[in-house]
Amino acid sequence: MDATASAPALRILLVDDHMVVREGLIRVLDPAANNWVLTEATTGHQALDLLARSEFDLALIDLSMPGMTGLELVQRIKSGFNRVRILVLSMHAEEQYAMRAFKAGAHGYVTKDIAARELVGAVRKVAAGGAYVTESLAEKFVQQLNGSSDAPRHAQLTDRELEVLRRVAAGQPLTAIGDALHLSVKTVSTHKTRIQEKLDLSSTAELIRYALENHIDDAFVQT
Repeated sequence: MDATASAPALRILLVDDHMVVREGLIRVLDPAANNWVLTEATTGHQALDLLARSEFDLALIDLSMPGMTGLELVQRIKSGFNRVRILVLSMHAEEQYAMRAFKAGAHGYVTKDIAARELVGAVRKVAAGGAYVTESLAEKFVQQLNGSSDAPRHAQLTDRELEVLRRVAAGQPLTAIGDALHLSVKTVSTHKTRIQEKLDLSSTAELIRYALENHIDDAFVQT
């Protein structure tokens, strides 16, 4: 008898706000061939509602979502549904994003350009209780830990400050950022001031230039 067919179906919650991305991931993961059951969620709040009503083994979470960010969702799952394994999906390979995801409670981190076979392998490894990160990111982690490479200045920002930075750099006005993050304009402005202080930047133009140079202007930001 096929061992895969006889094993309990792996219950996966796929969280991504883009239908095209979800459809592509479903094709790659091939639930029928792998004996997996996939449930889709388009927002972090919908994902939490599904987790409260049904049992899941693994959550595959996109970091780039409007409203509740992927990092916030990872933290909520870690605190409220600790038995659920978490694999983060991101468009960015920079180690800072992966480091933040692991600190939030993720068990694995893959980028959206990952090969189909590697994604399936990552799901299997994380679901089985292991951790997953690509070889290139693992090498960058080691370089930072042993001091052979320096962490970028934005590594000192909080998750919220980094999100505000991305949105400012993407051209969103403070009022729109406040609406998206459910913050007052005054709070957003305070975050922006602290960001400039931490990064030693004197103007919004310098802040935007820094974000562009470090490829962080479009990460997690959705309009």
